Amino acid sequence: MPNRSRFVALTLGVVLSMGTSTLALAQARQVPEARQQITLSFAPVVQKTAPSVVNVYGARVERRPQNPFMDDPFFRRFFGDGGFGLPREQVQRSLGSGVIVDASGLVVTNNHVIEGMTEVKVALADKREYEATILLRDPRTDLAVLKLKGAKDLAAIEVGDSDTLQIGDLVLAIGNPFGVGQTVTQGIISALARTQVGVGDAQSFIQTDAAINPGNSGGALVDMQGRLTGINTAIFSKSGGSVGIGFAIPSAMVRVVVDSARTGASNVRRAWFGARLQALTQDVADGLGLDRPAGSVVASVVDSGPAAEAGLKRSDVILAVDGIGVDDPESFGYRFATRPIGGTTQLTVLRGGKRITIPVKLTPAPETRPREPVKVAGRSPFTGLTVLNLSPAVAEELSIDLSTEGVVVSDIEEGSPAARVGFRKGDLILAINGERINASREIELATRERKRAWEVTISRGGQTVTSVFGG
Repeated sequence: MPNRSRFVALTLGVVLSMGTSTLALAQARQVPEARQQITLSFAPVVQKTAPSVVNVYGARVERRPQNPFMDDPFFRRFFGDGGFGLPREQVQRSLGSGVIVDASGLVVTNNHVIEGMTEVKVALADKREYEATILLRDPRTDLAVLKLKGAKDLAAIEVGDSDTLQIGDLVLAIGNPFGVGQTVTQGIISALARTQVGVGDAQSFIQTDAAINPGNSGGALVDMQGRLTGINTAIFSKSGGSVGIGFAIPSAMVRVVVDSARTGASNVRRAWFGARLQALTQDVADGLGLDRPAGSVVASVVDSGPAAEAGLKRSDVILAVDGIGVDDPESFGYRFATRPIGGTTQLTVLRGGKRITIPVKLTPAPETRPREPVKVAGRSPFTGLTVLNLSPAVAEELSIDLSTEGVVVSDIEEGSPAARVGFRKGDLILAINGERINASREIELATRERKRAWEVTISRGGQTVTSVFGG
């Protein structure tokens, strides 16, 4: 009987315990008592921001090479001037999104949306359409700023501070995916300061799982206060559709590009550092007594540049910019580039095992000598190149090291001999047929006469290569 009493008591205790849990669960699952409890929605944020998001349409006319048969009057008589029914001109089009950042008609979008386009139009959310001029293109950040002709009193979005974002924050992505019309998707900030995305070279992207698809490029990533936190620009996908990994350019960089466009500048004015950095490896970190390989090692310093004037030295390790940690040269470049010109930034530097703070002035790269652009003509492997004299300003714009003097390739005509032999934008031409090239005009002189062979020495990505091409 005592055992039975204990069994009954234990059973009663379990039942009472289950009853308590069931009661607690029932209390947690309450019927909504007010309308507000069942109408939580992102609609107010969408209503505030959607009028600022636009569709961007680009177009350019390309002429097809004429069929050689059409040189014969006999063929033209039967097939007409078009040639076998094929049009001589083809229209290439692009489609993307954009964001109104100024009521006077300033729109920011991705550079790749309007790249190469000769005609750009913008359609607002209320179906109004405007022709647009390209005020500024910045391939380094993949951003462009447009001005809508005749527009005024538009719904401009408030540009927020992307530096205040935290992983887990709710965000909305607004754009025109696949050309189906304005679409809103919701997600969170999945990661910050992503640097290995492969879009542009001023890299520090916001990662989000809000669905971003083709056509969303240039659209808005907004926070729950309706502020622009980024410009959607790329996705990671093997199928071409969203798999929950999208990337946006932070609003801090957007602000720098838009401010440059407002001043009428043809290029973005960024602060110039004047030093070349390398990533910190685990071996170097162990030797310096760091617990992890985070930071950027100063590999070289340009004479008379801001870094040299501040006292930075080779082998210094930069750990932070204005107290914000930088894990690699890309994240440092982003932080430094978003600092306003005219002020001073504080760098946290590891030198000789001690952490010190070094102030660096924020000044633009100087134009130490005229650019003197030259487009190479004639018949040589260099035909189609546009070259400039190298200076700190040119090196900064083309994102190349200023470790040598020479002439830099700034543009390559599509389909030209120079494009066919493999020249790239940013190549430094050091010598032609053994003759040192120090100025853009010297290339014009060196390529004036035809030759059976051309020997050219270039510097690309820090490596010097000599190649020989046929005449």
